[in-house]
Amino acid sequence: MAHSRARRNPADGRAPVRRAASGVAVLLLLLGVLGFVPGVTSSFADLRFAGPASGARLLGLFQVSVVQNVVHLAFGVAGLLLSRTVPGARAFLLGGGAVYLVLWLFGLAVDRRTEANVLAVNGADTWLHLLLGAAMLTLALLASRRNHHR
Repeated sequence: MAHSRARRNPADGRAPVRRAASGVAVLLLLLGVLGFVPGVTSSFADLRFAGPASGARLLGLFQVSVVQNVVHLAFGVAGLLLSRTVPGARAFLLGGGAVYLVLWLFGLAVDRRTEANVLAVNGADTWLHLLLGAAMLTLALLASRRNHHR
């Protein structure tokens, strides 16, 4: 019978908080890129730079604009860079989680039909931002409990 450790786990040696941060970063990069892909983003011809007039929908559900896609891409790149160290990964998950919770509150407070809705968020975006923010904060706290300094 083979020992369960016979094959090396590629994640061995990386602190859980670093793996969590890089995973979230890849997810955010994916969201940002897919927002620019016709077919994955429905009504792609209606994609606008910013504001509520953007009619493009990622997966037919999440309203997107160029600004919103770029925000996700920027957070993804920052996450990949910061996930290189334990303190950076923790800072990315905590700070990014807080920012996404602020975006959730923005989505709840803004009149989505006005130019104040600069990111072009709809109800689905608002709840996705809550999920992302809560998940990032939770990962920061849980993954940091097993503190590895690598």
